[in-house]
Amino acid sequence: MMIITTIEDLRQLAQKRVPRMFYDYADSGSWTESTYRANESDFQKIKFRQRVAVNMSGRTTASTMVGQPVSMPVAIAPTGLTGMQHADGEILAARAAKAFGIPFTLSTMSICSIEDIATKTDNHPFWFQLYVMRDKAFIERLIERARAAHCSALVLTLDLQVLGQRHKDIRNGLSAPPKLTMANILNMATKPRWCWGMLNTKRRFFGNIVGHVSGTGDMGSLSDWVSGQFDPELSWSDVAWIKERWGGKLIVKGILDEEDARLAVQHGADAIVVSNHGGRQLDGAMSSIQALPRIVDAVGQDIEVHMDGGIRSGQDVLKAMALGAKGTYIGRPMLYGLGAMGEAGVTRALEIIHKELDLTMAFCGRTEMAAVDKEILLRGTY
Repeated sequence: MMIITTIEDLRQLAQKRVPRMFYDYADSGSWTESTYRANESDFQKIKFRQRVAVNMSGRTTASTMVGQPVSMPVAIAPTGLTGMQHADGEILAARAAKAFGIPFTLSTMSICSIEDIATKTDNHPFWFQLYVMRDKAFIERLIERARAAHCSALVLTLDLQVLGQRHKDIRNGLSAPPKLTMANILNMATKPRWCWGMLNTKRRFFGNIVGHVSGTGDMGSLSDWVSGQFDPELSWSDVAWIKERWGGKLIVKGILDEEDARLAVQHGADAIVVSNHGGRQLDGAMSSIQALPRIVDAVGQDIEVHMDGGIRSGQDVLKAMALGAKGTYIGRPMLYGLGAMGEAGVTRALEIIHKELDLTMAFCGRTEMAAVDKEILLRGTY
């Protein structure tokens, strides 16, 4: 039995248990993957100030994100095809998040549907991530479905107007539906846990789309519909339109530039997420943690600033909070845990991050998240 003490342990186990085409989908970036790697490596350059002889008792990692109490300032990020890392993956991740007291965000491009999550978590509030698509009637229906499912925030992703080129996906034949080449079939045959799970679930396609869009009765037509739906004409007027129809908390995701951050404030966002889509869109863009302080300086007094990209530990969470974030999101750590051990693996990922966050905060002489600031970091390293 492998002893799991780090997110890297979960990643290695997931790599063994998940078919290559789906593991690579989760663990890759676009083009040369320079931004994907920088998201993680730029965290390592930031150093802490260790403090001693400070009363470390009574610590708490509790905080809030868009007014919602959280056990730690971490939400599960929206990730497409989560249900292909493990059967019923979105349901399992949502259950783990609920038990841990943090938000779960369901992707538009999920395998399990909005209704699946609501039903399987006893209508516990969760967040829903929305892409702006050409079919505005479909978007309106998605918003109404999210409202009916008691979603407490809408996460609007703006950085996928066109799809970044991801070489691993092309080589693996990852598409909708996936290309079942002989190499892919043989590789799947070496993953019996994964195969058994998929044989015993009915959830294998895009649950938020199948049955909700006319003319998508088979995988071929579904593929055609999806490929033509991302809207290259997306503008800030679409954000205002969605804000008006949603009416609740709106989180705008995909911000890397100060001007875009200010525009998000002007168009009614309640929070923004500093994000480069996990390094999966514009390769050569700035890492999220490097961009974070500039965004905080620009709009941090006007709006709640969150960040995602490259977080692999509780120490990374603490560094982001010290640089002004009010919340963080984890995508790949959740996917590694899910692929490795299902719901128990997601829970283990959250436990690891929480413990690292708590202990590092103590070593830096802080006992609550509200007291975390740049003073816990070594000057010149950020």
